[in-house]
Amino acid sequence: MRARLPLLAIGCLAMAACGGNTIKGDGPPTGSARIPDLPGDAVPRPEPRSKYGNGPVYEVLGKRYTVMPSAHGYRERGVASWYGKKFHGNLTSSRETYDMYAMTAAHKTLPLPTYVRVRNLRNDKSIVVRVNDRGPFVHNRIIDLSYSAALKLDMVNDGTSLVEVTAINFDQPQGDRPTRVSTPSSTPAEPGTPPSRTSTHNVYVQVGAFGDRANAERRLGAVSLAGIDKAFIHEERSTDRVLYRVRIGPVADVVQYDVLVEELENIGITDPYLITD
Repeated sequence: MRARLPLLAIGCLAMAACGGNTIKGDGPPTGSARIPDLPGDAVPRPEPRSKYGNGPVYEVLGKRYTVMPSAHGYRERGVASWYGKKFHGNLTSSRETYDMYAMTAAHKTLPLPTYVRVRNLRNDKSIVVRVNDRGPFVHNRIIDLSYSAALKLDMVNDGTSLVEVTAINFDQPQGDRPTRVSTPSSTPAEPGTPPSRTSTHNVYVQVGAFGDRANAERRLGAVSLAGIDKAFIHEERSTDRVLYRVRIGPVADVVQYDVLVEELENIGITDPYLITD
């Protein structure tokens, strides 16, 4: 069964992407540098699956996507983008109206709706959003955030950011999921101003973890032979074993990460993992 694409997804696909500052005419609110009152995080609550946008299988640009039967245990690191005024007021995949001021997001395969925590790996800012849309249908992007969500993560100016996305499950202990609206710990930067660089972390790409150093050396050699710089072996000791992790970095930004992912795919490494120091 192939899912019917909603109006918002069709609009995004016509431009080949949903994502902040990548589509002509998209961006922050016109005539406003900031939102007077930033919304609190989405407050998770049990909800039935949407009648729309839940597949189970759909196809976009020749690629098939299978909607997850459950969000339980989902955690992924990768690149987030955002979408704004061009799609404000249009229908999402779940046939809800897209509100760029709400704390929502789009994801290719999570059930609709799903609540997720998104953490900016650079500055540790964290938000909770409600996934009610499909996308982004761009290589090496894992989630598309609303304008407000991107603003709270301090990623509006850059358009993209390296993030960790974790599904919130209702069978978790109470302390593992938010139960009230949270407020931002600091004021986000206004669009058009240099992004904040305070309290930043170095980000690395891990391309293997081995119990045998010889295997780690072979992986390191393959990476170096491909002309990829800044690769090294990180040795991690515990009481009963030693792990040799092959890492690359630090990675300066999403542009460098995109290039690196492509280079790794060219040598058959398709599962890189983002690590912070």
